[in-house]
Amino acid sequence: MDVTVLCIRLLINVLMVLVAQVHSSYCAQNDDAAFPCIVPNRLQFFEYESISVTCATEQRVMRTLKEINQTNKSNWSTSAGSGTVKPAYPLDSGEYWCEDGEGLRHSAVNISVTAGSVILESPVLPVKEGDNVTLRCTKKKSTSDIADFYKDGHLIRTGYKGNLIIHNVSRSHEGLYKCNITGAESPESRLAVRGEM
Repeated sequence: MDVTVLCIRLLINVLMVLVAQVHSSYCAQNDDAAFPCIVPNRLQFFEYESISVTCATEQRVMRTLKEINQTNKSNWSTSAGSGTVKPAYPLDSGEYWCEDGEGLRHSAVNISVTAGSVILESPVLPVKEGDNVTLRCTKKKSTSDIADFYKDGHLIRTGYKGNLIIHNVSRSHEGLYKCNITGAESPESRLAVRGEM
Protein backbone atom coordinates (compact mmCIF):
# COMPACT_ATOMS: atom_id res chain seq x y z
CA MET A 1 0.00 0.00 0.00
CA ASP A 2 2.82 2.45 0.87
CA VAL A 3 4.47 1.82 -2.50
CA THR A 4 1.21 2.70 -4.29
CA VAL A 5 0.86 5.97 -2.35
CA LEU A 6 4.49 6.84 -3.08
CA CYS A 7 4.01 6.14 -6.80
CA ILE A 8 0.89 8.30 -6.91
CA ARG A 9 2.68 11.19 -5.18
CA LEU A 10 5.62 10.88 -7.57
CA LEU A 11 3.26 10.87 -10.56
CA ILE A 12 1.48 13.99 -9.28
CA ASN A 13 4.82 15.79 -8.81
CA VAL A 14 5.91 14.87 -12.34
CA LEU A 15 2.61 16.12 -13.76
CA MET A 16 2.94 19.41 -11.86
CA VAL A 17 6.45 19.94 -13.28
CA LEU A 18 5.21 19.18 -16.81
CA VAL A 19 2.30 21.62 -16.46
CA ALA A 20 4.67 24.31 -15.18
CA GLN A 21 7.00 23.74 -18.15
CA VAL A 22 4.15 23.91 -20.67
CA HIS A 23 2.84 27.07 -18.98
CA SER A 24 6.29 28.67 -19.02
CA SER A 25 6.83 27.74 -22.67
CA TYR A 26 3.39 29.02 -23.71
CA CYS A 27 3.82 32.32 -21.86
CA ALA A 28 7.29 32.80 -23.34
CA GLN A 29 5.64 32.73 -26.79
CA ASN A 30 3.19 35.47 -25.76
CA ASP A 31 4.01 38.13 -28.35
CA ASP A 32 2.38 40.97 -26.41
CA ALA A 33 4.06 41.48 -23.04
CA ALA A 34 1.65 44.33 -22.28
CA PHE A 35 -1.03 41.70 -21.56
CA PRO A 36 -0.93 39.09 -18.82
CA CYS A 37 -0.53 35.50 -20.02
CA ILE A 38 -3.58 33.45 -19.01
CA VAL A 39 -3.48 29.64 -18.86
CA PRO A 40 -5.71 28.03 -20.02
CA ASN A 41 -5.77 30.55 -22.90
CA ARG A 42 -9.32 31.91 -22.57
CA LEU A 43 -11.29 34.58 -20.74
CA GLN A 44 -14.11 32.45 -19.31
CA PHE A 45 -13.87 29.65 -16.79
CA PHE A 46 -16.16 27.25 -14.99
CA GLU A 47 -16.31 27.47 -11.21
CA TYR A 48 -13.61 25.34 -9.46
CA GLU A 49 -11.18 25.46 -12.40
CA SER A 50 -7.60 26.62 -11.88
CA ILE A 51 -6.42 29.83 -13.59
CA SER A 52 -2.79 30.90 -13.91
CA VAL A 53 -1.86 34.53 -14.65
CA THR A 54 1.73 35.46 -15.53
CA CYS A 55 3.40 38.77 -16.31
CA ALA A 56 6.74 39.63 -17.89
CA THR A 57 9.90 39.77 -15.80
CA GLU A 58 9.94 42.49 -13.14
CA GLN A 59 6.16 42.94 -13.30
CA ARG A 60 3.54 41.82 -10.84
CA VAL A 61 0.02 40.52 -11.39
CA MET A 62 -2.76 42.80 -10.16
CA ARG A 63 -6.51 42.33 -10.08
CA THR A 64 -9.70 44.19 -9.28
CA LEU A 65 -12.62 41.92 -8.54
CA LYS A 66 -16.18 42.75 -9.55
CA GLU A 67 -17.26 41.97 -6.00
CA ILE A 68 -14.98 42.21 -2.98
CA ASN A 69 -15.32 39.47 -0.42
CA GLN A 70 -12.70 39.35 2.31
CA THR A 71 -13.35 35.65 2.97
CA ASN A 72 -12.42 34.73 -0.59
CA LYS A 73 -8.75 35.75 -0.43
CA SER A 74 -7.44 32.27 0.35
CA ASN A 75 -7.78 30.97 -3.21
CA TRP A 76 -5.50 33.70 -4.66
CA SER A 77 -1.76 33.22 -4.48
CA THR A 78 0.57 35.67 -6.15
CA SER A 79 4.26 36.40 -6.39
CA ALA A 80 6.29 38.97 -8.31
CA GLY A 81 5.31 37.83 -11.77
CA SER A 82 2.54 35.28 -11.47
CA GLY A 83 -0.65 34.44 -9.67
CA THR A 84 -2.88 31.42 -9.42
CA VAL A 85 -6.59 31.23 -8.69
CA LYS A 86 -7.26 27.74 -7.41
CA PRO A 87 -10.08 26.90 -7.24
CA ALA A 88 -11.81 29.75 -9.07
CA TYR A 89 -15.17 31.11 -7.92
CA PRO A 90 -17.54 33.62 -9.56
CA LEU A 91 -16.20 36.21 -7.10
CA ASP A 92 -12.82 35.91 -8.88
CA SER A 93 -14.35 37.50 -11.98
CA GLY A 94 -12.78 40.86 -12.71
CA GLU A 95 -9.94 42.76 -14.31
CA TYR A 96 -6.39 41.33 -14.28
CA TRP A 97 -3.33 43.25 -15.45
CA CYS A 98 0.45 43.54 -15.18
CA GLU A 99 2.12 46.40 -13.32
CA ASP A 100 5.77 47.33 -13.17
CA GLY A 101 7.76 48.47 -10.13
CA GLU A 102 6.90 52.12 -10.78
CA GLY A 103 3.18 51.39 -10.75
CA LEU A 104 2.76 51.66 -14.53
CA ARG A 105 -0.32 49.66 -15.46
CA HIS A 106 -0.30 47.63 -18.68
CA SER A 107 -3.23 46.32 -20.71
CA ALA A 108 -5.90 44.52 -18.69
CA VAL A 109 -8.05 41.49 -19.45
CA ASN A 110 -11.48 40.73 -18.02
CA ILE A 111 -11.84 37.20 -16.69
CA SER A 112 -15.27 35.70 -16.01
CA VAL A 113 -15.82 32.72 -13.72
CA THR A 114 -19.29 31.24 -13.88
CA ALA A 115 -21.27 28.78 -11.77
CA GLY A 116 -23.38 28.28 -14.89
CA SER A 117 -23.09 25.45 -17.38
CA VAL A 118 -21.83 27.30 -20.50
CA ILE A 119 -18.70 29.31 -21.33
CA LEU A 120 -17.48 31.01 -24.50
CA GLU A 121 -13.86 30.25 -25.33
CA SER A 122 -12.37 33.32 -27.02
CA PRO A 123 -8.81 34.66 -27.43
CA VAL A 124 -7.20 36.48 -24.51
CA LEU A 125 -5.05 38.72 -26.71
CA PRO A 126 -6.35 41.02 -29.44
CA VAL A 127 -6.68 39.30 -32.81
CA LYS A 128 -4.74 40.74 -35.74
CA GLU A 129 -6.78 42.16 -38.63
CA GLY A 130 -6.96 39.66 -41.49
CA ASP A 131 -6.56 36.60 -39.26
CA ASN A 132 -9.20 33.93 -38.73
CA VAL A 133 -10.55 33.40 -35.21
CA THR A 134 -12.59 30.56 -33.74
CA LEU A 135 -15.03 31.12 -30.88
CA ARG A 136 -16.08 27.94 -29.11
CA CYS A 137 -19.21 27.47 -27.02
CA THR A 138 -18.62 24.82 -24.35
CA LYS A 139 -21.20 23.20 -22.11
CA LYS A 140 -20.03 21.63 -18.86
CA LYS A 141 -20.33 17.85 -18.67
CA SER A 142 -22.02 17.68 -22.06
CA THR A 143 -21.37 17.92 -25.75
CA SER A 144 -23.65 19.84 -28.06
CA ASP A 145 -23.49 20.35 -31.79
CA ILE A 146 -25.55 23.54 -31.96
CA ALA A 147 -24.87 26.88 -30.29
CA ASP A 148 -26.27 30.35 -30.92
CA PHE A 149 -23.69 33.15 -30.95
CA TYR A 150 -24.45 36.77 -30.07
CA LYS A 151 -22.49 39.98 -30.66
CA ASP A 152 -23.42 43.06 -28.64
CA GLY A 153 -26.70 41.38 -27.64
CA HIS A 154 -27.82 40.45 -31.18
CA LEU A 155 -27.98 36.91 -32.58
CA ILE A 156 -25.40 36.72 -35.38
CA ARG A 157 -25.17 33.04 -36.21
CA THR A 158 -25.88 29.48 -35.19
CA GLY A 159 -22.66 27.51 -35.05
CA TYR A 160 -22.54 23.76 -35.57
CA LYS A 161 -20.22 21.65 -33.43
CA GLY A 162 -20.30 24.59 -31.00
CA ASN A 163 -17.91 26.68 -33.11
CA LEU A 164 -18.11 30.06 -34.78
CA ILE A 165 -15.27 30.80 -37.22
CA ILE A 166 -14.79 34.43 -38.20
CA HIS A 167 -12.72 34.68 -41.38
CA ASN A 168 -10.59 37.71 -42.24
CA VAL A 169 -11.23 39.55 -38.97
CA SER A 170 -11.66 43.33 -39.17
CA ARG A 171 -12.35 46.11 -36.67
CA SER A 172 -16.07 45.66 -37.33
CA HIS A 173 -15.85 42.29 -35.55
CA GLU A 174 -14.85 43.90 -32.25
CA GLY A 175 -17.48 43.67 -29.56
CA LEU A 176 -19.00 41.68 -26.72
CA TYR A 177 -19.71 38.05 -27.60
CA LYS A 178 -21.68 35.37 -25.77
CA CYS A 179 -23.25 32.05 -26.69
CA ASN A 180 -26.25 29.93 -25.80
CA ILE A 181 -26.69 26.16 -25.78
CA THR A 182 -30.22 24.85 -25.18
CA GLY A 183 -31.22 27.84 -23.07
CA ALA A 184 -28.01 28.03 -21.02
CA GLU A 185 -26.06 31.22 -21.69
CA SER A 186 -22.39 32.07 -21.27
CA PRO A 187 -21.08 35.34 -19.81
CA GLU A 188 -19.98 38.02 -22.31
CA SER A 189 -16.35 38.50 -23.35
CA ARG A 190 -14.82 41.21 -25.53
CA LEU A 191 -13.18 40.25 -28.80
CA ALA A 192 -10.49 42.86 -29.47
CA VAL A 193 -8.96 43.41 -32.93
CA ARG A 194 -5.68 45.22 -33.58
CA GLY A 195 -4.40 46.66 -36.82
CA GLU A 196 -1.53 45.14 -38.77
CA MET A 197 1.87 46.14 -37.44
